[in-house]
Amino acid sequence: MSIGAVLDLSSQMGKHQKIAMEIAAQEFNRLSCSKLDLEIKNSHGNSLQTVSSAMDLAQSKKVLAIIGTITHIEATLASALNDTIKNIPILSLISPVARSEHLSPLMPYFIQVGYDINLHIQCIAAIVGEFKWRKVTIIYELDNWFSSNPGMLLNLSNSLRLVGSDIDNHIAFPSLFSLLNPKFTIEYELNKLKKKSNRVFLIVHSSLELANALFETANQMGLMGKGCVWIIPDGVAGLLDSVKSSAILNMQGVIGFKTHFMETSKEFRKFKFKFRRRFLLEFPEEENNNPSFFALQSYKATWAVAQATRKSQGNKLTHEQLFKSNISRIGRLKQSHAFNIINVVGKSYRELALWSLSLGFSKSHVTQQLTEMNKNSASSEVLSSVYWPGGIQFVPKGWTHSSQERTLQIGVPANGAFTEFVNATYDNERNKTSFSGFSINVFRAAVHKLPYDLDFNFVSFNGSYDEMVEQVYNKTLDAAVGDTSIVADRYHLVDFSQPYVESGIDTVVTKESAKSKETWVFLEAFTKEMWLIMVALHIFVVFVIWLIERQVNAELKGLGSMLWFMVTVIFFAHREPITRPLARIVLSPWLFAILVITNTFTASLTSMITVAQLKPSVLDIQTLLKRNSPVGCDGNSFIQKYLIEVHGFKLENIRKMKSTSDYLVAFQNKDIEAAFFIVPHAKVFLAKYSCMGFIKAGKTFRLGGLGFVFPKGSALAIDISEALLKVIESTEVEQLEKDMIMVGGNSSCSHLKNVAKDTSSIGFQPFLALFCACPIVAILALLYNMICLLKNNVETFTSYIHVKLAPLRRIWRWTTTYFAWICSRLQSARSIRRVSTVLVSRNAEETVINNQQSVVAVELV
Repeated sequence: MSIGAVLDLSSQMGKHQKIAMEIAAQEFNRLSCSKLDLEIKNSHGNSLQTVSSAMDLAQSKKVLAIIGTITHIEATLASALNDTIKNIPILSLISPVARSEHLSPLMPYFIQVGYDINLHIQCIAAIVGEFKWRKVTIIYELDNWFSSNPGMLLNLSNSLRLVGSDIDNHIAFPSLFSLLNPKFTIEYELNKLKKKSNRVFLIVHSSLELANALFETANQMGLMGKGCVWIIPDGVAGLLDSVKSSAILNMQGVIGFKTHFMETSKEFRKFKFKFRRRFLLEFPEEENNNPSFFALQSYKATWAVAQATRKSQGNKLTHEQLFKSNISRIGRLKQSHAFNIINVVGKSYRELALWSLSLGFSKSHVTQQLTEMNKNSASSEVLSSVYWPGGIQFVPKGWTHSSQERTLQIGVPANGAFTEFVNATYDNERNKTSFSGFSINVFRAAVHKLPYDLDFNFVSFNGSYDEMVEQVYNKTLDAAVGDTSIVADRYHLVDFSQPYVESGIDTVVTKESAKSKETWVFLEAFTKEMWLIMVALHIFVVFVIWLIERQVNAELKGLGSMLWFMVTVIFFAHREPITRPLARIVLSPWLFAILVITNTFTASLTSMITVAQLKPSVLDIQTLLKRNSPVGCDGNSFIQKYLIEVHGFKLENIRKMKSTSDYLVAFQNKDIEAAFFIVPHAKVFLAKYSCMGFIKAGKTFRLGGLGFVFPKGSALAIDISEALLKVIESTEVEQLEKDMIMVGGNSSCSHLKNVAKDTSSIGFQPFLALFCACPIVAILALLYNMICLLKNNVETFTSYIHVKLAPLRRIWRWTTTYFAWICSRLQSARSIRRVSTVLVSRNAEETVINNQQSVVAVELV
């Protein structure tokens, strides 16, 4: 029984496949009574040679099956030239493949055992997306495999866009065997890449031999230094175990992916032992002889075909016999469609992580079941220890400044009315135009956040904003930076960045006061509590001063004098001299308090009348339309078209303004009754001129904001938008806006908000310290004055007391005398009653005795 093989024996992969297939045939012949002949043809990597070899095996060698690196196109061509091949099973070992189906409709016996190319593409996109490179350069080899997969680049481009990246450049190398001077060709192509800015190089398809030559030349040209990124595919990374050490040294810092399979199994260890021994005998010049995944795949495929031929007993292989021998599972080799992410370091490489379509990046702690991978590992942690070209430990930007690339021409509006946003200044001495302003500063801050260097020049544009947008649409300008509003009419022509400032349309009119016409408006300067406290304290302090001064100051003795002094001291107009130092101590803090309160009252009342309660002279747009009023707007902006189409203004009623001073002149000359601004412009205008009688009127009509302009489909628009979000989140834009308004506006009448300031009445809290100090000083002075008064007039006070108490003494003396007389009379009356009682008792006793004697006498008689 004979089976054929078509391999590229000039490549490392072909050598691996040849040795593996010979081992499988040898094992089969040893374990089976059947004898298997393996006919191997060398294709030399040539498509025509592959077709010729397949035809020869089918026709001359009468093989039962063909195994090898044969593409579907090559098999179809061979069958067209020789009908015999249509009925011979062909097992294609090419991987990856564009179709995962086992059989092709045109070639029912053509079986692809490699994994789907979409898995290959998605792994590349996952690596690029993990490190957030926005631009990549594609490198591939134009061989028979690439010709059979024409849609690979399109699928790769779509997958990269899903992770926020785009293909910036691409280079196609012919097959290495077809080059007369490979080194010159590689150096020429790499020199073109060196002139570009991008430094992320993806080798999506290449033979190991081309990759070795490519990295050797890249090292010599300095493309393997700091800032560069190289990613190699499975076809190269899977063979690193068998390359020379010199080739490994040229790949330092390269990352790649290789097919994951269980290298620790007992079956693979036996195969590895046999492979290394046989490979060393046949290719002694090779330094490394470890088998690759492609060798194991060839070994399994040969065994499967051998078993199928044994069952057919040398007859033609049927479709059923092929699948009974498990050919359908050859490509998987009990793997789980996963890749090992590797990083070339030192004399070999290290495995960083494991990637699968379902789980993404995971730590390489795997057992025989892929589902036991650590699902909780974050991707950023898994790939955090990469050794990059040049020995750096941080993720390269993948971009560098190149003098060979065209500098972007970015238009800047030179005729804007508000120079705070964009200001173009021409320097005659240096013959150069410099650009400044809020919008310019925001763009530069965003560019600073880009993961690559952006080479650009600002170009003055003297037309309108709509004309500048058209220039970007026509690709005359690469972009436009300024205070450009995002509106629907422009959006279908160009792409806008993320808005860096919210916008809309505001109406600004002159203002008039409403409070100034009220009768008792001055009372609202202070609260009721404030007025009561001031009146009470004023009366108390003046009363204390009057008490202190009235004894020595003839002009402050009467009550009327005190009342007049109470009024005049408020206005510092009192003529009554304060002679005593103690009174001056009491008066001094109160005079200071009166000064502070008076100035505060003046400021508060002025604010209430002139600022706080001002109202717009025109309330809304409807009023302007009814009056047929003339209005003004920026002549270079879209506002004129907006007013006509949306609100129905007449063209003859719209005045075009070129600068902020034009608005002032127009308002003063009554040429316009209102002006329309985008919101950011209105903020600046009111900050500068609100104290001159301008105020916002009506509601704000919302728009899309201010943004930067880019051509349709521009990748730079996406990058700038992401960078703008970072700048906005860091509050840098907010600070730049504050600085712009602070510099452009007038601090004495700055109205950063389009609403009136809070003009509520002032309470006593700001003056609490003064209100506490003044009464304390007055009370202490009053106590001290009373103490001194008592001390200096003790005798007078004592005599006064004596004089006042003399009548009381007489009353006391008379009272005590009268009380004594009454007491003596009461005592005399008591004595008389006592004597009379005694006499009565005695008379009674004598009467009783006399009666007794009379009775005795009578009895005697």
